[in-house]
This record gives sequence, structure tokens and C-alpha cells, in this order.
Amino acid sequence: MKRRWFLASTTAVALATVGLTAACGGGQPTGDDAAAGGDEAGGGVLTMATSADYPPYEFVETAGGTEEIVGFDVDIARHIAEELGYELEITNIDFNGLIPALQAGRADFVMAGMTPTEERKQNVDFSEIYYDAKQTIVFPSGSNITSPDDLADKTVGVQLGSIQEKLGQELAEATPSIELAPLNRINEIVQELKSGRIDAAIIEDTVAEGFLANNPDLEAVEIAEEGPAGSAIAFPKDSELVDDFNQVLAEMESSGLMEELIVKWFGDAAE
Repeated sequence: MKRRWFLASTTAVALATVGLTAACGGGQPTGDDAAAGGDEAGGGVLTMATSADYPPYEFVETAGGTEEIVGFDVDIARHIAEELGYELEITNIDFNGLIPALQAGRADFVMAGMTPTEERKQNVDFSEIYYDAKQTIVFPSGSNITSPDDLADKTVGVQLGSIQEKLGQELAEATPSIELAPLNRINEIVQELKSGRIDAAIIEDTVAEGFLANNPDLEAVEIAEEGPAGSAIAFPKDSELVDDFNQVLAEMESSGLMEELIVKWFGDAAE
């Protein structure tokens, strides 16, 4: 669950497409066209927008000279599209451009570990929650950070437009000496952290897990939080896809498939 926050005034960023097609098709019906197009079993192409910088939810894997977006969310989206009779196309956008992309009709749904906050619900509709996680403070070893109180007088990296940015702003309101450093991508935040240009970062625990494994000079501590939690799929307002997606999500839960995917992508971190 990427507990992300959307400002209604955010304008859409240019699409940074990693020319990726999970299953190639003809045209790209979006919004109501995708929900109504094709035969009764689907038959069209669904466009999923994501921010592929958030392993293990979604990230770009390079193999054999080609790039492919893979991850927990991608596996779920592929299964849902197949069950509903659609082909799936994936578009990679900076996180703060995802909801504007839905509103502009450039995507049929968004999967990006997104939390269904009340503010976001004013602009888009959401599926049921499909996964939950925690927030952590990530910092260089030896920094003696044990709680948000220890972030006083420190520069803290957060992802622009995310729920972590919202959380950082709340912490900065309580402790004005905290300086936030919003950046577009999680890997940029980690690079800034390792270079010493920021002192700490707020990152979801399941995402931080991979960076911690590859960077033994970093540590993390969990943040006790209140408020919205969990990851859900976002749709344009009044999308006819919501009920169909919820039905497949429920079937994935009851069949054990969702748990299999959680173990596949999160392993011990999901326990």
C-alpha cells in the first residue's frame, strides 16, 4: 500500500511512457469506451497507468536489451484483464500525474500502490483495498533515529504527490525545523540519502525492504500512523469497471491467488 496523497490542483505531467504493452491490441479505448467496448466478455484494450519506480509493486525490469514493467500490481492487473476478457496496456507516468491522467481519459485505471484517501475520492473512484503496509523512516546507519521526533533539524526526502509527502508535511507542521525534499522517484530519494544531501526519507516498508537489502549502510524504523491505509485501484468517476474489478479481486482472495502473489513479491515482508 503506497499511502499516497493527491492535490486536486495538481496538473497533469507529460506521459513518460516506457513503451510497454502487456498484450498488444488495436486501438486503446479508455474510460467509458473501455468499459462499454467489445463484446460482453470484454474484448477491448484496457490502459493501466502506473509509476514504475516502486518495487515490488511496479518497476522496470531490463532483460535481453528490452524493458518491461513488472511487479505485484502488474500481476494483479494482468489477471483481472484476462478474467474480464481484455488485453492490457501499461503506461508509465510520474506518480503525481496518475490521477490527472484518469481525469483526462488517458487511462482506464491506475495501479500504483495508491491509498484511497478522502481527498482522492473527490476526484476518482476506488476498488476495494487489496493490500496493506506500513510507513518507515529510512536513514543512514548510525543516525540514531528511532521515531519522527528525531527528524528535528533534518532534511527528509519524500515522493512528490504521495501519501508520504502528506505525512511529511504533517510531521513538519508538528516539528517546524523539519525540511522536506520532495522528489519524483524513489530511487532518486535513495540516491540523495546515500550522497548525504538529505538526512532521512519516508518510504513504505515493503518498498524500503528492497533498498535496505541492497544498501546495508541504511536502516529503517516504522512510523506509527493514523488515517487512511491500504492499496486500491483508482478509476475515473462513475467507471463501469469498478464492480467487475472488485468481483475478480474477491475471487483472487477466496481462491488464494492473492496470497500467492503477496508471497511471490513480498515474501517474509508480507508476514
